[in-house]
Amino acid sequence: MLENAFVMVVIIMAINIVYVSLSTLRVILTLKGRRYIAAVIGTVEIVIYTVGLGIVLDNLGEIQNIVAYGLGYGIGVIVGSMIEEKLALGYITVNVISSNPDISFTRQLRDKGYGVTSWYAYGMDGDRLSMQILSPRKYELHLYETIKSIDPKAFIIAYEPKQIHGGFWVKKVKKGKIIKSVEKEEQKRAADEESFPS
Repeated sequence: MLENAFVMVVIIMAINIVYVSLSTLRVILTLKGRRYIAAVIGTVEIVIYTVGLGIVLDNLGEIQNIVAYGLGYGIGVIVGSMIEEKLALGYITVNVISSNPDISFTRQLRDKGYGVTSWYAYGMDGDRLSMQILSPRKYELHLYETIKSIDPKAFIIAYEPKQIHGGFWVKKVKKGKIIKSVEKEEQKRAADEESFPS
């Protein structure tokens, strides 16, 4: 089976895609403090890496194997990052500056279950409403949509906090208020689409 050049290329690519995807996940899990899961993934990753590299080194004279190894590596980076996006581990902190301090921005976001701290600020063109919002990463895009629906001109900056301690918000997340809010809006959107098909 390994004598067939096409089969060899496919095997080498598949091994490298799996290896690099696992490597990407291991690094992300390590950064998020999930070291035991990362260690298990690392063990599997190194076994796959050793097998793949061994196959390539045994057949170093075949240029297609080296190309397959490189392509598998590149595809593995993409696949690993896509898996991480789907898992959406951790939280996101979003800083928002609204040009209209009279908008009931904070209340609307809190009603949807987001943790919001707000204060008034002064910008170059006058008063602003500044907010810091904490959300699970899996609801990041939904949060952006919500912010833009309240104030399309809002200035948004997002980053991942390394550590979270204290505050009431973690208890609210456990109760699932954001989940219920997202599900309710998705049901409403689906009902609207059924009522007004395009």
